[in-house]
Amino acid sequence: MSQVAGPLLPGGEGAIDWAGFETWLAGAFRRKQASERRNYARQFGHCLLTRNLSELRTLTDDKRCHVLKALSALAKFLGVYDDFKQLVHNYGLKWGGKSADDVVIARLTKNVRGDEIYVWMRRVKLEFAEHKDFIDFMAATGLRYVEAIESWNLIGQLTRAGHIGEYYKEERQILEHFRYKELFIRKSKKAFISFVPKDLVEKIAAGQRLSVDLLPNRIKRKGLKLRFGDIRELHGSVLTKHLTQPEIDFIHGRISTNVFMRNYFNPAWITDLQARTLKAGKEILAKIS
Repeated sequence: MSQVAGPLLPGGEGAIDWAGFETWLAGAFRRKQASERRNYARQFGHCLLTRNLSELRTLTDDKRCHVLKALSALAKFLGVYDDFKQLVHNYGLKWGGKSADDVVIARLTKNVRGDEIYVWMRRVKLEFAEHKDFIDFMAATGLRYVEAIESWNLIGQLTRAGHIGEYYKEERQILEHFRYKELFIRKSKKAFISFVPKDLVEKIAAGQRLSVDLLPNRIKRKGLKLRFGDIRELHGSVLTKHLTQPEIDFIHGRISTNVFMRNYFNPAWITDLQARTLKAGKEILAKIS
């Protein structure tokens, strides 16, 4: 396909069902992601429709990545994704972001003390005592922040309705996120299960419903950095002392496309996975109590 071909859709932007696109986004992405994709698609949709992506070359790598994701979603909604991929290739655009090597190097050169995240969690628990159980929950599970919010609220909701057993299996101390696919099984962000001690689940059940923005806003007003991603990184690092890589990938919701993970890995055969995962979680919790 040529870069100078005619418009992608007759009627241009007026031919797009933007309300339908928003509904489609809501079913495919979390609220924040859907909002970002909608806003960027609105702002740069003309680039896709006119088959002219030259404007994207002037953007920073980070912004270009967001715009390309938005246009990719719009192209899928419009049924012209193959055209979009060819356009990106024709213009020689890169999605940006760091390579795997750069990510490892950045972590190796990161000037952070090994106990810094523990100090941060203790500080947040001290400053915001009403959220201490939530910090413990993130530390014990390694869930992404939004996943932890969804899980926290679901525990409370199901407990009040008398149906917590549908989600938390007390005898195995396991939260079965996979039973609520609309919340936890997304395109690129997945959470299948979490092992959580019964006493922590009971504290969560007695807690108040949380909004996504509440705690981050309070932390920022105190002049503290947001370190939720570092909690997950710490959890994964501690797990390396107790679990194998496939087990960690499973606990953290990363099911890769390699042959072993897709065809052979089955956590049901690993009888001590619960004990080893809970042991790692208790190790972290002991340092922030």
